[in-house]
Amino acid sequence: MKTRKISNVMVWFAALALLSCSDLEIEPTDSSFSSLSGGFTGVDPEASLGNLYNDVRGQIESEANLYTLQEVSSDEMLVPTRGTDWGDNGVFRTLHSHTWSPTHQTIKTVWNQQNQNIYNATAIIDDRSGASPQQIAEAKFIRAFSMFWMLDLYGQVPFRTPDEGPEVNPSVFTRTEALEFAIKDLNEAMPDLPAPSDFASLNGATKASARFLLAKLYLGKHIYTGSGTADSADMAKVISLVDELEADGFSLQEGYFELFTDQEDTETIWFTTSSVGNLIWNTLHYNQTVPDQSGGWNGFSTLAEFYDSFEGDPSINVPGSGQEERRGFVPTDGTNFGIGNGLLIGQQYDGNGNPYSDRTGNPLVFTKELPGLLGNNERTGVRVIKYNPANGAFANHKIVFRFSDAHLMKAEAMLRSGQDPTAMVNDLRVLRDASPLGTVTEADLLAERGRELYAEFWRRSDLIRFGQFTAPWEFKEVTGDDTKNLFPIPATALISNPNLTQNEGY
Repeated sequence: MKTRKISNVMVWFAALALLSCSDLEIEPTDSSFSSLSGGFTGVDPEASLGNLYNDVRGQIESEANLYTLQEVSSDEMLVPTRGTDWGDNGVFRTLHSHTWSPTHQTIKTVWNQQNQNIYNATAIIDDRSGASPQQIAEAKFIRAFSMFWMLDLYGQVPFRTPDEGPEVNPSVFTRTEALEFAIKDLNEAMPDLPAPSDFASLNGATKASARFLLAKLYLGKHIYTGSGTADSADMAKVISLVDELEADGFSLQEGYFELFTDQEDTETIWFTTSSVGNLIWNTLHYNQTVPDQSGGWNGFSTLAEFYDSFEGDPSINVPGSGQEERRGFVPTDGTNFGIGNGLLIGQQYDGNGNPYSDRTGNPLVFTKELPGLLGNNERTGVRVIKYNPANGAFANHKIVFRFSDAHLMKAEAMLRSGQDPTAMVNDLRVLRDASPLGTVTEADLLAERGRELYAEFWRRSDLIRFGQFTAPWEFKEVTGDDTKNLFPIPATALISNPNLTQNEGY
């Protein structure tokens, strides 16, 4: 086995001695790694690639970190503080109100995680590791995946080769350089990635997942390069890549909530075997329980205006209330142990169809209205659930990429290149039991992406691409400040690497 010997030497001792706040503790993942004694001789590619996939699975599994940055900072999700529950030193409130700072723990954690993925992938790709062409291709895919999140969230990407110890400050890619690097990685990986062979093969990098990620990069290229206007050639690439996915056999599928089970479907392009329990329990009330599983944590909720963007009676969401399929329903007859799908509002029921109460005996009625990010009771806020606990918290099918997203990416590329995507959008809407649209504007397409892809990691990026991330919404303090389109470089990263420059506005 090839090994890398690590010593426990930390960097920037002088800077560390000046710091007394635990939020500024330097970590090896802050773009700086412990010194090499004996030099890099390679890693075991099979074991290291397995560890890299496991790291990504763990990151995708969490309701915190990447999920929180992408969803809670948007108009789609908030985590109201209920008494002292979910206070968490303001971590969630500052994200939703756009009042975060360079010492925000979640911003730092995601930075560290994605940088570590990039470094570990680079070690596998290095010639001295002796990886096979497919192993190198898979590592390049994961490196491009983490590079995408770094350039999307922070706009700068530190890069270190395996030979560089702490005496070398990592070089820093600009946003455009990181974009080009990720595209190059994916194009180089494509020939050696496996084609999707069966459903199980989608639990890993394939040509299809690389096409999807390339389409995502080209769709946002005008944001990442700062041009502000989508280039028609880039939009043509998006359309072509989505057409290739369709040629691979991926397609839209009816039965919206069946997609979020472990059953085979035609939409999943890449999934992980992560537990889905965190995205179940983070939203359900403490008293909402399922046999042999956990109970709710009573946290994440959606906003009234987002709930109202779906078709159906705005006051209730029981079966037969005229809602489109994606809004889901609250069962009244004990179906799914009483746990609904989609957006849960109003009275909640147990597995026998009996109404739930909260911990103080009040009827467990979820309300659209919240007094604010603070001062909530146990019942305020519409809850969001796509992975129903009736299918198990360990269903081994956590979606990362799916074809509905690609379908809407193609529609967006058509709109941005002067074509009419109305028929495409209506194909999806009719499948989801929603009324067809007469025409499709940018606002319509953004709303459609929200209804189709809520709670799937994409909302912040979508809002930025459509110029709406700095628009006002409920309980948001800071509006109109375009510097919020990027998160700050964590304070610890700036200390450990002087090649980094803090983003504007911080």
